Amino acid sequence: MKYATLEKALAAWNKLLPLSEDDNNKLSRRFTIDFNYNSNNIEGNTLTYGQTELLLMFGKIIGEAQVKDIQEMTASNVGLKMMKEEAEMKEMPLSQHFIRTLHKTLFREDYTVYRNLPGGVTTSFIIHAGQYKTRPNSVITRYGDRFEYASPEETPALMTSLVDWYNEEEKRGKLSPVELAALFHYRYIRIHPFEDGNGRIARLMVNFIFARHNYPMIVVRSRKKQEYLEALHQADLKVGSVPSEGANADLKDIQPFMKYFVGLVTEEINNDVRFVSEHDENVWWYDGERIVFRSENYSKILNAMLSLPTVTLNDIQKEIGINMSAVQRLVNQLIEKKYVERIDNKGSWRVFITPSL
Repeated sequence: MKYATLEKALAAWNKLLPLSEDDNNKLSRRFTIDFNYNSNNIEGNTLTYGQTELLLMFGKIIGEAQVKDIQEMTASNVGLKMMKEEAEMKEMPLSQHFIRTLHKTLFREDYTVYRNLPGGVTTSFIIHAGQYKTRPNSVITRYGDRFEYASPEETPALMTSLVDWYNEEEKRGKLSPVELAALFHYRYIRIHPFEDGNGRIARLMVNFIFARHNYPMIVVRSRKKQEYLEALHQADLKVGSVPSEGANADLKDIQPFMKYFVGLVTEEINNDVRFVSEHDENVWWYDGERIVFRSENYSKILNAMLSLPTVTLNDIQKEIGINMSAVQRLVNQLIEKKYVERIDNKGSWRVFITPSL
């Protein structure tokens, strides 16, 4: 299949290669924070973007945070590093062992989940880290329907089929990396092989496939979660509800998801191109969004905070030459947007928005 806008984005990206060490480091840092934050936030992790950056880059946390969320985010980053290392071994075929190990890395150990049932009855079950599910799993769609995934009994065979299919298709080379990744993601989700963490594994595997084929890695943004889930749902309607059919779906069967996925990949690559190539003092980036400030004073304040984290409002006022009330108003707006935050009692600033320069 031909995807003109995607091909154009890839051509623009390839013109930038090879990236300088500095650009590569900036992109890698940006992706690490964005991916971990969004993939976990989609699943309910409550750490903010700023908390995620401080935790992953400096091992610190600011403000209130649940221990579970901190552990989950830390484990997610270990899983991301593990995925990148595995993707570099391109001569090695994909294995179920790797997927199970990735799951074990994310969840670390078995844990018990408690659920309150109607009538006040409490039930519990164990989430097995690194093991395929031992109980049926399903989801209630936003339309109120229960959608069943593959049964525990058929999961091992379906996963064997999925991994074998992937390795064979990769050798054949008839599907593009984007088609391979989209189809793998969809088939995997229809199996839902683990009791928890399937979405996070699916998004890691998409980037595993991209990294193996020298494509830029992508982020499914949590602010667009409904668009992501709706694309999967529309593909489910087209494919049908039988799990084994979903686990063997073809490209023509998942067109609603494929259309969404191509758009997502195109947007992410275009943003990578702009992030690397655009140089404008008033353009900044925050969680995959290009922020253009109308007033240069925002950039002056942010640069002052980046240069000297302990800078005071009086220092800023003297440096940029506007009155104190205007400084306070601009700083408050940056705080409200969560672009900056004070991180200790001394009043040090932490800037979470990234300059394009």
